[in-house]
Amino acid sequence: MTAPPPFEPLEPFELRAGPVLLRPWREDDVDEVWAAFQDPDIRLWNGGGVSSRTDALVLLGRRLDWTSGDHASWAVVEPADDAVLGSVSLHSIDRIQGDAEVGYWTAPAARGRGLAAVAVDAVCRWAFEALPIDRVELCHGVENTASGRVAEKAGFTREGRLRRSYRYGDGVKHDELLWARLGSDPAPELSSRS
Repeated sequence: MTAPPPFEPLEPFELRAGPVLLRPWREDDVDEVWAAFQDPDIRLWNGGGVSSRTDALVLLGRRLDWTSGDHASWAVVEPADDAVLGSVSLHSIDRIQGDAEVGYWTAPAARGRGLAAVAVDAVCRWAFEALPIDRVELCHGVENTASGRVAEKAGFTREGRLRRSYRYGDGVKHDELLWARLGSDPAPELSSRS
């Protein structure tokens, strides 16, 4: 049996997404990440593990390093002043199966503007064009209705419910809703095109 070929490392790059810029994370973003994780919704739905500024720096370290080729992570920023508005990551990239997962959060002050859907859409468009990916999955806790709205706006189709599938920041395993977007699905009408 032949071992699968190693994944090519990904090189960090910027991606324009309508009114925002997706740029690679930097170590000097630590204060904005730490501030975002003071929000109860971000702490709950994006897992625990960020309970100190040091934890935020460790998280950034993982997001900064794309060399494994299995993820790409961006800060969603305001182009005018580089203020961090959120995060979007394409992770669990499996080039053999041709799929990946997407995750995101939005800082409290940036919510309600549709920015998460724009960022997720931009990342999906890039992945379908640049990688051998034809399916992107998105999962969120059933109670996290805001993530369901993001999934729907970003062109995902709800496929089912995963029972007690993920332990979130409250330490409880929650049911999740599974959504997917295929490369052949019609792209949503969002302002993510550059």
